[in-house]
Amino acid sequence: MELKEGDKVELIIGIRTALGYTVLIEETYEGLLYANEVFSDLEEGMKTVGYIKKIREDEKIDVSLRPQGFRNVIDKDVEIVLNKLEEKGFLLLTDKSSPESIKFHLQLSKKAFKRAIGSLYKQKKIELKSDRIELIKK
Repeated sequence: MELKEGDKVELIIGIRTALGYTVLIEETYEGLLYANEVFSDLEEGMKTVGYIKKIREDEKIDVSLRPQGFRNVIDKDVEIVLNKLEEKGFLLLTDKSSPESIKFHLQLSKKAFKRAIGSLYKQKKIELKSDRIELIKK
């Protein structure tokens, strides 16, 4: 197998299972995209880009729609949150918001959202209120 963890690959979405979606990787290998890592609508036969997350000993392949590793995703997540804040000036979300609410508004996991707002807070770009996040006007 010439694939390795972290590789960017072409995916064709297959059927939805109890665990997630079956995928065809590079039109050659079968893999699995876990449902809890999907934050957008997927349809059977849809082509998209993914990343090799793990190649298991039994040669089954786990994939993700996002690059692996903190550095690879934090900038994109920060950009998503910042764009929403620039649209409205605030977000009615906090670190206490439900994962479902965060997914609905931003198409991010709660973990990714918390990392992004942490980064924005350290950069002094946002103010954290008890019921919302506000963009700091310059």
